[in-house]
Amino acid sequence: MNLHLLVPALFWPDTGFPDIYRDLSLPALENLIAKCSSDEDESEGLEAWLCRALGVAKQQDWPVAPLTLLIDGAEDIKAGNDYWIRADPVHLHIERDQIVLADSRVFQISSQEAEELTGMLNRYFAASSQALVFLPLRPDRWYMRVTKTPAAKTHLLGEVANRGINELLPFGANQTFWRGLFNEIQMLLHSHPLNQLREVHGEPVINSTWFWGGGIMPESPSSPYTRIWSNNVLARSLALASHTDHIQLPPSAAMWQQSATSGHHLVVLDALYGKAQYADAYGWRESLKELERNWFTPLWTMSRQGLFSRITLTALSGDRSKNFTARRIDLRKFWRTPKPISIYAG
Repeated sequence: MNLHLLVPALFWPDTGFPDIYRDLSLPALENLIAKCSSDEDESEGLEAWLCRALGVAKQQDWPVAPLTLLIDGAEDIKAGNDYWIRADPVHLHIERDQIVLADSRVFQISSQEAEELTGMLNRYFAASSQALVFLPLRPDRWYMRVTKTPAAKTHLLGEVANRGINELLPFGANQTFWRGLFNEIQMLLHSHPLNQLREVHGEPVINSTWFWGGGIMPESPSSPYTRIWSNNVLARSLALASHTDHIQLPPSAAMWQQSATSGHHLVVLDALYGKAQYADAYGWRESLKELERNWFTPLWTMSRQGLFSRITLTALSGDRSKNFTARRIDLRKFWRTPKPISIYAG
């Protein structure tokens, strides 16, 4: 059996904060990495890695929208050959001298609220020559099918979360239209009664949408994996598009082992990702401790028992990915002694 672990934000993104690793007890993870050979690549983030891994090429954007439509779309809503783009609800707020974006991981939005807000947008844009229609297929995942507007070049939502947006707005030849639309939507949402009510209740207002992940459905993605285990909607969508088995991520490696069969498995452990993006140092440390207990410790035991022909751990961090790979024979190399995890983070 081959196992590939994908762990976004395994290393804390701020290398100027080495104390984040102080007193972290991670013997299983450190022992496992010590037996591995390593290499480093450029990375554009979690969505880009998943697309590349399953044979999806970048268009102007990574085509997240038509892919996730496979999961979110109803029977009468299919990607077809149309251009689709995500237009997810977000909260913008001012920090110091910049406008910072927060996505739905830090606020709640109900189906009714999503319907109200997109209904208002659709009524407003009904007379537009661009024929824009917003589809809230999930409360926190909105879509637009674009038939008369040039495609956008955008930044992934994961690249923008908890960051200033001034330098991350749509760019390229068609940026004037998309930036203008972005500003117009802000003005419309700002004055909506629903947002006034949210403000009274102390909830973050939904005052913009973020355009990202536009494209047309890619042809025949191909997967090198026998099975994908994750709670990530894009991973699930790519599995469906490539006819690969997909199973929700179990709580632990022990439970995973009960269902895992021979083949090549991808396991996406993304519990650290949001904590790192939103600078939640305590939450990140606690989540890493939990991964050590529930995943790395039993996987280290399985590795020593010879369960894996090859085990690979890919850590995504900022614009880099670090790959740690061990074959069964490598696990017997006793001279490769463990080092603190902070050594690999630098």
